[in-house]
Amino acid sequence: MAKSVDQTVDVAIVGAGIVGLGHALAAIDRGLSVVVIDRGSVQTGSSIRNFGHACISVQSGAAQVHADRTRELWLRLVEEAGLWHRADGGFVVARAEDELDVLREFRARRPDRVELLSAEETAASTGTGPGVAVGGARLLDDLQVDPREAVLRITDHLRSRGVEFQFGTAARTIRSGRLHTTRGRIAADQVIVAVNYDVDHLFPELGDRYQVERCALDMLRVEIPGLRAPLRGPVLTGWSMLRYSGFAGLPSLGRVRERLHSGHPAFAALDVNQMYTQWRDGSVIVGDTHHRGDAVDPFQRENAFDELLDATASLFGQESRRDLRVVERWQGVYASAPEEFLVDEPLDGVHVVSVTTGIGMTTGLGLADRVVSEIYEPVGA
Repeated sequence: MAKSVDQTVDVAIVGAGIVGLGHALAAIDRGLSVVVIDRGSVQTGSSIRNFGHACISVQSGAAQVHADRTRELWLRLVEEAGLWHRADGGFVVARAEDELDVLREFRARRPDRVELLSAEETAASTGTGPGVAVGGARLLDDLQVDPREAVLRITDHLRSRGVEFQFGTAARTIRSGRLHTTRGRIAADQVIVAVNYDVDHLFPELGDRYQVERCALDMLRVEIPGLRAPLRGPVLTGWSMLRYSGFAGLPSLGRVRERLHSGHPAFAALDVNQMYTQWRDGSVIVGDTHHRGDAVDPFQRENAFDELLDATASLFGQESRRDLRVVERWQGVYASAPEEFLVDEPLDGVHVVSVTTGIGMTTGLGLADRVVSEIYEPVGA
């Protein structure tokens, strides 16, 4: 005989990061009853440890589709949940002619996404030091939010709309139509598992099949005395061009990669995406390195922070890293896999969803909206 349940809902979601919250938003928008469980007492995962940069403009393929929808949802949540944000776009600093060539090629490919800037315009928008930039670009659709605020405010907003949250609650077993947690049994029409890199804890076969690893990041927040100008939005560099799919295949990108890797082998060995966002108090988030494996090494090496600080001092016209005051250091972590997204249905009515390339803030809300739409509004139904 089946054991009794403690509650019944339309949708049960495991994981209260941005992807889980996105599914909750999509479900409550469709008039469904929703419960979200999370094993943590508070949200401390990937969704609060990042730059808060929705890097909409430099995606491609499915990521671009999800990113564009995510942008719409972020702007909606700005109004509904009272989120702080910047909507002046993102900026790319070109420090060499080959990087400027990449931006020109990207502009030719995606004229609706980017505006080229002179060296003077780039410096005025990004605060970079004298003579640092040879030019740059404004990424027109990019947004910035405060991730530490956004996740909490979205949670409160969803709770006010009727979503139930059970923190400090772990999933024990997941079956079609049933979720057994450490606090009881939930019957659900659909179960969404959005646990980021911990997919291997609940569905190890999926972790193996999709080759999911954990990617750990070294990040920090600094004060930059005498910053020439406020950052109008998130700032990317030539190192960022090597990472985002929108730049892939551009003719000049190989020259940028070869020059950066041969000229800065220590930076390349750390697999750095040199990028920045500025908080409302004027401090700047600096990052980030990438270290992949089955487990996250808790021991962060100081040389990684030294490299990041040296690069930051050079970009913003400081004499040395000693001119920067470190406010915080932390370790980010996200799911990494060869494909950008993990979307699977291992059991009837059980969907496992993860962003597996570190672009959760950029694509997570839109991906979740698409998943819920395909469940409840199938084409041809």
